[in-house]
Amino acid sequence: MRKTSAVLATLSLAVLALTGCSSAPSYDGASCDRPSGSTGVAASVTADGAIGEKPDADVFAPVRASKTTYADLITGDGPAVVSASQGFVAEITIFNGATGEQVFQSAYDPSRSAVHTIDYWASLSPGLATVLPCATQGSRIVAALPAKDFGEQNSQGFGFAKDDTAVFVIDMVDVYLPKAEGALQFNDASGMPTVVRAADGTPGIIVPDSAAPKKDVTQTLIKGDGPVVKKGDTVVTNFTGVNWDTKKVTNSTWGKEPSVAAAAEQLVGATVGSQVLVVIPGADGGAATAVVIDVLGITSAPAP
Repeated sequence: MRKTSAVLATLSLAVLALTGCSSAPSYDGASCDRPSGSTGVAASVTADGAIGEKPDADVFAPVRASKTTYADLITGDGPAVVSASQGFVAEITIFNGATGEQVFQSAYDPSRSAVHTIDYWASLSPGLATVLPCATQGSRIVAALPAKDFGEQNSQGFGFAKDDTAVFVIDMVDVYLPKAEGALQFNDASGMPTVVRAADGTPGIIVPDSAAPKKDVTQTLIKGDGPVVKKGDTVVTNFTGVNWDTKKVTNSTWGKEPSVAAAAEQLVGATVGSQVLVVIPGADGGAATAVVIDVLGITSAPAP
C-alpha cells in the first residue's frame, strides 16, 4: 500500500448454422437477467469434466455463426458478473468451428490463471461482451463467435479462413465481489476523511482541512461476512487513493482491472466484503495519502 483472469441428438444438416438467437444479457450493476441461450450452439458441442479442469470437449463441425451466440451448458449457483469491471477467473478452450480443431487452451491451473474482467476479455474478442455478462461462478458456457466478433488478429493468428467461426468453452471458476458488501461500521475518530459511495460502489473521499495523522490509521467502514484475510494471502481489491494536501485522486482501480496483490498489513484480519480506510503519513515531508480499499476476494491466482 505504501506504493499507493454428452449425448447429442443426430444432426442431419451438413452445416449447423447459428443465427444468433441468444439475446444479450442485461445488467445494471446490482442484478442480472441472463437468457437461457441458444439450443443450436448447445447442441454443437459436448464438454465433459469438472468446472475448472480441462474439459473433454468435442465440436460437431462445421459450426458457423452470423452473430455471437451462447448457451450455458452448466449454470452455476455462485455470484454473478454484474459489472464490466468486476474481477473473475475464467478458463477457456477455443476451437475452429469449421474443422472442430482445438486452437487454444488456457492454463486450467489455479496458480496460473489470472483475474480479469469483461472489459479485458472483450478487448481481445469483442463478442465476449455479449457472452459473459451475468454469468455465474460454477457455470460452463459454450459460445460461437463469427470472425468479426472473435477479432481479426485472433482469426489471423490461429489461421482461420475469412468466414470461420470460433467456438468457445468457458468455465467460470471464480467470481469476486463487484464492491464491498456488509454492515456499515461506526467510527468516532476525529479529523479523518469522510467516504461517500456511488451506486456501483465507487468511493468519493472527502479529506478534512485539518492536519493528517502522524501515524498510520486504519478504519473499517463496511464489515463484510466473507473469509478472513490472513498474512500471505493474495487479495482481489479495488482502491482509490487521495492526496491529503491537494485532495485529488492519485490512483484508482475503479472502472479498470481490480488489483491482485499480496495482502498489505492493514488488510490482515479484514473480512472479504469489507471496505477499509487507511491513512498513510507522508514520507520525507510529502503529503499523506488516504486510501479506501474494497476487499473483494481471496484468490490463488498469481499477483502480476
